[in-house]
Amino acid sequence: MLDKLRNIGIIAHVDAGKTTTTERILYYSGTKHKFGDVDDGDTTTDFDPLERQKGITINSAAVSIDWKDSHDNDVAINIIDTPGHVDFTAEVERSLRVLDGGVCVFCAVGGVEVQSETVWFQANKYKVPRIAYINKLDRLGSDFKGCVKEMQTKLHCVPAICAIPVGESSEFKGIIDLIENKFVLKDDTDKTHVRKSLVEIPESHQDIAAEYREKLLDTASLADDEMAEMILEGKEISKERLIAALRKGTIEGKFNPVYCGSSKTFHGVQVLLDAVVNFLPSPLDRPPVEAINPKTKEKVIRNPDPKDPFSGLAFKTVAESNGDLVYVRVYSGVLKQGASVINTTFNRGERIARLYRMMGNTRQELDEAQPGAIVAVVGLKNTYTGNTLCDEDHPVALESISFPKPVISAALTTGKTVDTGKLGEALGRMTRDDPTIKVHTDEETKDTILSGMGELHLEITLEKIKRTLGLPQGDPILSLGKPRVAYRQTLGRATELVTKFVKQTGGRGKFAVIHVRYTPLDAEGIEKWTKQTIEDGDKPDPNNVYFASEIVGGVVPKEYVPSVEDGIRNMAKRGSKYPFPFVDLECVLFDGKIHPVDSSQDAFRMAAEENFRDVQQAVGIKLLEPIMTVVAVSPEQYQGSITGDINRRRGVIEEITSEKGRGIIRAKVPLANLFGYTSDLRGATSGTASFSMEFSHYAEVNESLADIPKPDKK
Repeated sequence: MLDKLRNIGIIAHVDAGKTTTTERILYYSGTKHKFGDVDDGDTTTDFDPLERQKGITINSAAVSIDWKDSHDNDVAINIIDTPGHVDFTAEVERSLRVLDGGVCVFCAVGGVEVQSETVWFQANKYKVPRIAYINKLDRLGSDFKGCVKEMQTKLHCVPAICAIPVGESSEFKGIIDLIENKFVLKDDTDKTHVRKSLVEIPESHQDIAAEYREKLLDTASLADDEMAEMILEGKEISKERLIAALRKGTIEGKFNPVYCGSSKTFHGVQVLLDAVVNFLPSPLDRPPVEAINPKTKEKVIRNPDPKDPFSGLAFKTVAESNGDLVYVRVYSGVLKQGASVINTTFNRGERIARLYRMMGNTRQELDEAQPGAIVAVVGLKNTYTGNTLCDEDHPVALESISFPKPVISAALTTGKTVDTGKLGEALGRMTRDDPTIKVHTDEETKDTILSGMGELHLEITLEKIKRTLGLPQGDPILSLGKPRVAYRQTLGRATELVTKFVKQTGGRGKFAVIHVRYTPLDAEGIEKWTKQTIEDGDKPDPNNVYFASEIVGGVVPKEYVPSVEDGIRNMAKRGSKYPFPFVDLECVLFDGKIHPVDSSQDAFRMAAEENFRDVQQAVGIKLLEPIMTVVAVSPEQYQGSITGDINRRRGVIEEITSEKGRGIIRAKVPLANLFGYTSDLRGATSGTASFSMEFSHYAEVNESLADIPKPDKK
């Protein structure tokens, strides 16, 4: 039954305890008989050897469990454990696209860290209801109140605090469940860590519990007007009514229930699981999915109903030796083993050879998958991340998944003994499985350039390629050169340029005259073009290069206009001075001339290429570099040296704060000046500091300061 299904993601900043929390959930649900530990490298979701080696989550992993609701009915919960490191943000993005709810884990010591903010606002984009779970309350320096306050100020959320700690750090004793209004007593003699009981709240915490309980009732009443009146009249609020109000408000996005505990010491996870069942939506609670009929372009609604035609979204592919494993979220209808479906992205038929319910790296074969299911499919030949699969007789196209552009590149150097054919296949698989990895060949140096989201991202990708090729880890026969920044460029100013292209070759010549107006776009211009493009039923250009025709009177025939656009777009992929794509540019063809015999599509395309090449010489370019948001955390005594170092890296300090002897510095720093920052920071602070970074925006940079290849000599 669909109302007994939850699709949730565990999302958070790196090292907040997502994987440990997932392990405890699996253990308590009875799915695992032995609990795993990240430090021991035996967790279910971090099954990749690289994940176990580095102690971090790199790939999102799906697991499925059953948990009892308040009426002792089984509720199926599909869980995706996502990475916390910013370099692997694509894994979070694709997971959030297909989830119905989320559990956002916060470290009680670190609070709302930079990647916590990123994933929170990613979830906002997809309108995913969330529960917050404040973890690691047993750690030195934990601060429950401080973490809640940061959630309010940094995430702009309304917390509905449903559980509070009894003691913190070394004094942490457990949690008070404010819905039950009881202390959750864990039986310390129970080696299985399963037994718990609800007892009276300790006298030392009765007043604070009463205060928080009153706040919880007030917050819950935001979703229940009648309950608000009952509170004003001093009437007793039943547990069932409180849970119903909290569920309604959570699903509507009015507030976020807040729970707490220590997953490592087995406190709070069972209560959290109850909250997942009670407050996060089933597929029936989410709006029906909107799709487009690929033939008529009309909007189509698909309901989470087995009687509706099948539709599903492929959100992750994993290359395997016997074929790709494709993760699919079923939105409507039933997906059956052996069924024939159509991939509307490529308009190709596919056959479902096998269906699996995933449990980390193990799988359970299924005959069919109902609406709301998250399953893995084997047998698909041409289906990749973001593709729509649907019923052959009822084609629809679901909204795809957008991914951030790579910000860092490095040349892949290979020894003579590397099989280039197998390397090409491995790179093809890598870019297909991870849409934030890009590979291209530099036209001049002939280097293979690997691009990604950060140094760690490129390092992990290289190790995966070596594993695919059967090379030992660390083998220098395959390595990465110095990282390169993914710069962008735009024209120096607005201008108009006319090009007369005439070429006689003895036979029929080539003739084209075009007048083009170029305008660099600001934020307002980009927004206008994006809105117009969406209204026209097209996808916005990822580089915000837009073309329009203002030709009147047929001075340039309609059949030649697309050739002008092709010529400009082809040249905008790479500048004539620097080999970077152009961005944020409006190009308008407003006049021209033709020759009755010598004009052709080819002539107008070449005229456009020449026009775009010449306009760069005429007005110059603005070079744009990626700017990163950097958050460095260290003991207070190192704040001065860290600040000075950031200034030397052309960084701009935005905020400096101190909490419990820890200094937190937030800054904007050019990516070009951050290579090797991890080791530099550790060296300057005796290994006591850490930092995180995420892409912020592109900004103009003086060409003399940019770390770029020397201009072409012509």
